[in-house]
Amino acid sequence: MYPDISYLLHDLFGTQPDNWTSIFKTFGLLLASALLAAGWVLKKELIRLEEEGKISAIKQKVKSSNTQMSDVLTNGLIAFFFGFKIPYVINNFDDFQSDSSSVIFSFKGNWLIGLLLGATVAVYLYIESRKNPDGPNVKEVMLSPHEKTSDIVILAGLSGVIGAKLFSVFENLPALAKDPMGIIFSGSGLNVLGGVILASIVVIWYIRKLQINPWYVMDIGGMGILVGYAVGRLGCQLSGDGDWGIVAAGIPDFWFLPDWMWSYDFPNNVAQSGGLVEGCSQEAYNNAYEPRISEEDRCFTACGIRYCHQLKEAVYTTSVFETIFWFGGFLMLWMVRKKIQIAGILFFLYMIYNGIMRFLIEEIRVNDKSSFLGIEMSQAQKISTLFVVGGILGILWLINRDKKNRVNQEIVQ
Repeated sequence: MYPDISYLLHDLFGTQPDNWTSIFKTFGLLLASALLAAGWVLKKELIRLEEEGKISAIKQKVKSSNTQMSDVLTNGLIAFFFGFKIPYVINNFDDFQSDSSSVIFSFKGNWLIGLLLGATVAVYLYIESRKNPDGPNVKEVMLSPHEKTSDIVILAGLSGVIGAKLFSVFENLPALAKDPMGIIFSGSGLNVLGGVILASIVVIWYIRKLQINPWYVMDIGGMGILVGYAVGRLGCQLSGDGDWGIVAAGIPDFWFLPDWMWSYDFPNNVAQSGGLVEGCSQEAYNNAYEPRISEEDRCFTACGIRYCHQLKEAVYTTSVFETIFWFGGFLMLWMVRKKIQIAGILFFLYMIYNGIMRFLIEEIRVNDKSSFLGIEMSQAQKISTLFVVGGILGILWLINRDKKNRVNQEIVQ
């Protein structure tokens, strides 16, 4: 597995793993690629809807480049953050290589440089803002909706990560009680459904502010989520983040893909689960244990690498299955998108497909289950059930509303 790029380069070129390229985490890179893929779908579809006349340009007020007090504070805080973190990262690069997210989101840093840099930028911008005491000029311009693609993708990405983390925290309340800072600021343990839910809420709010019909964007969003999910799940598979299935049965006769795509034991997994990989000293690993020593450091002591674990038995590669299913779902919606005339139905079809596929995947995934309506289900299966029911009800409601609108139009004519 490739917890970071250094392990991929090791397999390709034989370079030493855990070098400086380890700051580029595999899951993070695939997550960024997922956002780019979803953004591509969004932009293509917004342009198509503009050309078909279904959505039109919007008026937006644009300020001149004069600096405002909000800009002073925002840029001052950004400068403080970089001044606070960069010197610390340089002086503690090994820690940053090992777990960059915990370093970035911790309170560790150089307060003096951070405060000096932040204050310098803030003072400079404040002086600039005083050059025009009358304030900035404001004018109205017409913007095509597709020009807002970057804003929508960034909002969806940020809110998606926050939602995924929040749902994951709620799923692990006992662990949160033991190590709240570690759980909250860990880069692992993300609930994708939670990310989808919060991102959908935030994006709809933003779209309404832009005076764009939310149903069109929701239709596009359903396709964007599917293709983004398909790409993002590759990150789970390649990094070995623990999002795998139960111990796998034998490979069936119908399986024509490589064996590792059915079941795998995830060597060098980023979740640090299982036993030690071949070539490690179990004795050195055991002797290196101390509460203050990280798992990566124990691995380095015993094996010479920071990710030294491998599952004892091959498990279902559920991330591969999801990539196949979700990309297939995207292709199906993409092919019928021009044939469906009622805005919103495409999104509810996504909800039904997503709910069914996720419910099935959860049957072979490692998860905790509890009783729901007399049936043992995981939290994801409960949400998936609501997705399916909501999707069906949504389609029926849209069809009924469309019929009523047509009847009213005929009466008026």
